[in-house]
Amino acid sequence: MLPDVGGTVAELFSIRHGFNQSPGAEITIRQDAPHNLRGFVVQLAYNCGLTPSPLRELVCLVLRERPDQNNWSEYPNIDGEIQMLIDSCVWYRVYDVIERIAQFMMDTPYSYDGGKFGQELNSFFVDTGIGWKLANGQIETRGSESFENVTTRGTSALSESGFQTANKEIHESILDLSRRPEPDMSGAIHHAMAALECVSREICGERNATLGEVMKRHRELVPPPLNEVVSKAWGYASEYSRHAREGQSPTFDEAELVVGISAIMCTYLARKQRK
Repeated sequence: MLPDVGGTVAELFSIRHGFNQSPGAEITIRQDAPHNLRGFVVQLAYNCGLTPSPLRELVCLVLRERPDQNNWSEYPNIDGEIQMLIDSCVWYRVYDVIERIAQFMMDTPYSYDGGKFGQELNSFFVDTGIGWKLANGQIETRGSESFENVTTRGTSALSESGFQTANKEIHESILDLSRRPEPDMSGAIHHAMAALECVSREICGERNATLGEVMKRHRELVPPPLNEVVSKAWGYASEYSRHAREGQSPTFDEAELVVGISAIMCTYLARKQRK
């Protein structure tokens, strides 16, 4: 168990002296929960206020396991049982456990430090190249720093401009990329292009037109030749998402690219309308 050293995350040496500004390791891990992550989750939960007995209850509930009644002492028995359960479960269940711990802490904020749990966990993900993040108690896909900035700006711009449906579609595309154990790449592409289509329709007043039709009729909507990017992305989405073919499936990187293009175009159009 980690010692309780007091203070807050902001008091750490690396943060005080600005040594934590690197973009982190390249994302190499998505469909896995490495051994060091499994151990870190348990130690971090303890450091944020949980003790072995309630943590075992949460873990057993998620993993659908019965607590070992022969284990009654907090250390080393119950702690060892928790470590064994998490070390031996399938990878995506580890993230289910993380969500359950985070939600439990959010429900009891005066007893546990849920903010610290989320901060430390997300820092661990960045430092070790794990392509996930904890946001509002849920595990979501984490892209490169540029992808995170683009999608964050996109959802903010859509919300500020009143495009709530488009904002929801962008969020759904991110959730599709986050699905466990397999991301829904086609769904992510579909929702991303639906967001861009929704914004384009509203701005041009053509609520029944497809995005492809809007781009043909309103060439001033996006300055050329950038409008070709939108048209090509729409064609790609039609080919691989809405009209799926046997043996053809978009990759995760391709789906992430379409989501990024849609988010940045939505940001541009939403800001353009406000001017």
